[in-house]
Amino acid sequence: MTEQQQPQPWRLIRRVLPQHTDHAGVMWHGAYLSWLEEARVEALSAAGLAYADLSAEGLELPVVGLSIQYRQALLHGEEVCVSSWVLPRQGVKLPWRSQFVKADGSVAAEAAVELVLVDLSGGPGQRKLMRRLPVSLSEAVERLQQGAA
Repeated sequence: MTEQQQPQPWRLIRRVLPQHTDHAGVMWHGAYLSWLEEARVEALSAAGLAYADLSAEGLELPVVGLSIQYRQALLHGEEVCVSSWVLPRQGVKLPWRSQFVKADGSVAAEAAVELVLVDLSGGPGQRKLMRRLPVSLSEAVERLQQGAA
């Protein structure tokens, strides 16, 4: 896909707060994971599927792959836009790409996350990898891939 064809990203705006930082006021690496998950859950909701509804059906989307490239520090007080794109499925994997963009437009970090769909409705310890998405999730993923309006 060329840059001109790339859909509009799903966006989550956050501010780096004291609880996100280390003693030097730099955003702690683990805080990025929380924002990535929040961005995914909010994008799914905006695409018409609340994650709570998916969970109520006994379905979950665990992370099976994660890579973050830190380019520059995010500092206490900075506003950050987490811009995310949902890419076409790769087998059973649902890939997301995200950028942590500072107010000046510079990219502070880039992340690649891979999810899979599992059915937990069989009870504790009974996880079943789902190769086909239910209609509600399939439709939401299609909307997510088209990008934000």
